Amino acid sequence: MTGYRIQQVEILHEGWRKLLKLTVQMPDGRIMAREVLNSSDAAAVLPYDPERRMVILIRQFRAPVMHVEGHPDMLEAVAGLLDDDAPEACARREAMEEAGLRVGRLEAVGTAWSAPGITTERLHLFLAPYSADDRVSAGGGLAEEHEDIEVLEIGLDELMRMLERGEIADMKTLMLIQALQLRHPELFGRS
Repeated sequence: MTGYRIQQVEILHEGWRKLLKLTVQMPDGRIMAREVLNSSDAAAVLPYDPERRMVILIRQFRAPVMHVEGHPDMLEAVAGLLDDDAPEACARREAMEEAGLRVGRLEAVGTAWSAPGITTERLHLFLAPYSADDRVSAGGGLAEEHEDIEVLEIGLDELMRMLERGEIADMKTLMLIQALQLRHPELFGRS
């Protein structure tokens, strides 16, 4: 896969994020154009309570989901864009803003491209143990960011049923649930 070269970067739109047009020379000399959503990295965290066997997920408005599926929201892990800070700091900040949760220890899962065919965004993924005492506010997001977030605490048995019914369709959330299953299998299979 050597020999590709970006010849030109053009800004097509600049708003909340930038839409770029990349002009790329292929190894055989042909030229192709690709539209790319230029985004900063993001952090996502799946808080889990090992004692009560619960996770915290959020439900929030997602315009693309409404456009394609006709319903306005999606159930997903806590996440947000990095604000010139480290992924760990972002995960803690978003846990507080979105879920009202004070997060201490973070278990790094890895970094993955959100959708490498269309965006520059990479997700830094974390698991985070918590206890009932760590729920210090209602959460719900920031009004200035137009967030209207519902915080849900879900038992692991119900979470598995939700997966079986296809009720969780967000990729980062699916990855984090699988990571929780792989790293903490002792939390699953008990009733």
